[in-house]
Amino acid sequence: MTATTTAPLATTPERTTRPPSARLRAWATRAPLMPALVFMILVTQLPFVATLVISFFDWNSLYPDARRFAGVDNYREVLTDADLRHSVWTTVLLTVGVVLASLVIGLVLALLLDRRFKGRGVVRTLLIAPFLVVPVAAALLWKHVLYNPEYGLFNGLLHYVGGPQPDWISRTPLLAVEASLVWQWTPFMMLILLAGLQSRDHEQIEAARVDGASDWQIFRHLTLPHLRRYLELGALLGSIYIVQNFDAVFTITSGGLGTANLPYTVYQSFYQAHENGLASAAGVLVVIGSIVIATFALRVVSSLFREEVSRA
Repeated sequence: MTATTTAPLATTPERTTRPPSARLRAWATRAPLMPALVFMILVTQLPFVATLVISFFDWNSLYPDARRFAGVDNYREVLTDADLRHSVWTTVLLTVGVVLASLVIGLVLALLLDRRFKGRGVVRTLLIAPFLVVPVAAALLWKHVLYNPEYGLFNGLLHYVGGPQPDWISRTPLLAVEASLVWQWTPFMMLILLAGLQSRDHEQIEAARVDGASDWQIFRHLTLPHLRRYLELGALLGSIYIVQNFDAVFTITSGGLGTANLPYTVYQSFYQAHENGLASAAGVLVVIGSIVIATFALRVVSSLFREEVSRA
């Protein structure tokens, strides 16, 4: 007679469920955010979806009955048209020039403001002021108060020393737009880099001074490597905004003299040529480029947060 043994039945762990009170508490916490979420979807996502759909149509608003599906023809025209390619190149030049100049000047100002001196708070406030000016007002300020060949400040100073009286916008149009943008975005870079300077390990810097390191050696081997993430963050965030800039180009040069960037070209295609499909395709490409840059910016921000948490 053989004895049969039965293996113990495997007991499955009971499925843990959150009590109804916890679920209600979670929904009550999320509920105040729902109106903002719905508003964001209605204001940003639905118009973008509509723009994406329109970009696949050959649609001139002057001839609405002639609308037809064009596939990717609008995107092909955006990428192959000479004027549009020139606007893309202008956008690149404008973005790179403004971001680099703003970073360099912002770094110098941040290094100066990191030192203690009398009236530092007032100086910081004055230096931040250009970033708080409305973009159109800033462009009008540069166009009429500074650049005007008859009563502008620049020509007034040159007249005082017996210099020439150039028409700044006609002679250097792209540089004129870049200068106004640099003036407005340098405080933004300065704030980011100043935050990076104030997060340095001061004990390490004091130890380097005790070992006989000069200010330049400390800046090159300690400060600059520490600011690398902040420089990347400033460059990426600045690029996102400058790529989409429309106000300065429209106000100072009206897109003329070779200063039409991609956002201004979208404006021309939509409001002047009435080519809704072509303008939508160009706008979608601008959004895609901004998303790519924003992805890198978010990665830099995440790495900064991880460094701060690990340091704490």
